[in-house]
Amino acid sequence: MKLYFASGNDHKKKEMSRLLGGYDLILPKEEGIDFDPDECGNDFISNAVIKAEALYSIVQQPVLADDSGLMVKALGGKPGVHTARYGEKEKGRKLSDREKYMFLLENMEGKEDRSAVFVTALCLILSDERRYIIQESCEGKITEKPSGVNGFGYDPVFFINEAGMISAELPEGDKDLYSHRGKAARIMKMLLDKEENNG
Repeated sequence: MKLYFASGNDHKKKEMSRLLGGYDLILPKEEGIDFDPDECGNDFISNAVIKAEALYSIVQQPVLADDSGLMVKALGGKPGVHTARYGEKEKGRKLSDREKYMFLLENMEGKEDRSAVFVTALCLILSDERRYIIQESCEGKITEKPSGVNGFGYDPVFFINEAGMISAELPEGDKDLYSHRGKAARIMKMLLDKEENNG
């Protein structure tokens, strides 16, 4: 199955391709498609649907979209849907992953409750009438300082409760067992496999 992935993020494509195992994900930019939808939803599902619908309207072929983010209890659920752009408004420029998680640690100074949850919403559109939406989560807490070299984004400052380790300290395969994206992708892979077998 040719499956378009509604993203411009090479990291996400690499991770999602690995998680789905065997599905050829195509980023819009790889086929010269100008794709930059306004992610104006108030939650992860809304944004995943916005991205999926925007790309599906162009390609009219199966599309998968993901929207993920980090919700920190002490910050009132922030950065939430703004996770990918966290701190950029305050700093007035695009930030690196390290700058974003260091900005988060600054905002967490003095906070006793460091609990947080990573959330992933996936939207698969197969046709105008057929779509699937999956949302999964990974419970954890924000560490006092960064650690580990694996993963990307906020992995160096996110301690996964179930694993008992910081996300960036886990090997890729182990992280997949616990991560929000890993959990959601396993369910999505079952749906895609079923489609392939029935097709």
